[in-house]
Amino acid sequence: MYSCEKIAATLSREIDGALKKIDPDVVALLEAAKEEETNPRAAWALEQILENARIAACGDCYPCQDTGIAMLFVRMGCNAQFDGDLGDALVRGVRGGYRDARKSMVAHPLMRVNTKDNTPPVVRYEITAGKGLEVFFLAKGAGSENMSGLRMLTPSKGREGVIAAVTDIVREAGANPCPPVLLGVGIGGTTDLACELSKRALLRRAGAPSPVEYDAALERDILDAVNALGIGAQGLGGSHTALACAVETYPAHIGMLPVAVTVQCHSARHAHIIFTEDE
Repeated sequence: MYSCEKIAATLSREIDGALKKIDPDVVALLEAAKEEETNPRAAWALEQILENARIAACGDCYPCQDTGIAMLFVRMGCNAQFDGDLGDALVRGVRGGYRDARKSMVAHPLMRVNTKDNTPPVVRYEITAGKGLEVFFLAKGAGSENMSGLRMLTPSKGREGVIAAVTDIVREAGANPCPPVLLGVGIGGTTDLACELSKRALLRRAGAPSPVEYDAALERDILDAVNALGIGAQGLGGSHTALACAVETYPAHIGMLPVAVTVQCHSARHAHIIFTEDE
């Protein structure tokens, strides 16, 4: 039996900590990019980004003022039992985690009244065997999310069409998402599933290749094509428009080739929490 009070408290603590710390794997990619960068302006920009991350880590503060919309990816065993309402516990966990952070959620997308606690979160559930419970938290800022995109390709476009679609989305974004960025690419399924896959791709360890060799090769080719654009760090040029690309795929209809791209800025903040049952 899982305690909903403990779930809410743990989630609050983990979210608060995650919001104040850029993913260490992303910091390592930024450091490598700075060492490799030959454009002086881009190298300077990368150093400023790294200095900002260091200050945030040492000062218990936020590396970016946009602490984003809370996305929760819940992996739950079909036999898991709870002493209350799991959905309510997740909302309370987000509310507590954002207590001191900027509140960015509005209750209606057009009437624009702030909810004042950064809820509700966006929640996606995955049902598995057993009784386990895991929650992946992703803080999704508006600046990069606004630059994400979806392309409904015909199957004849194939692999090269996918690379071109992703590259076009990044080209159109330009400096708006605060590059260098991370790219989550979802291919297949339907429009909604492709978009969700592109988000789930960002849950993978930054820079880690797909376990599917075909997809890993596609990731490398997308990254090369995007970095050849020359947008560079903060739009100042150079060879690091993107730090990493992660691809997730799903079977598709014979007449469709959906391609979704989620753009994530370098201020990547997330957490992975594995819960245990009460004795």
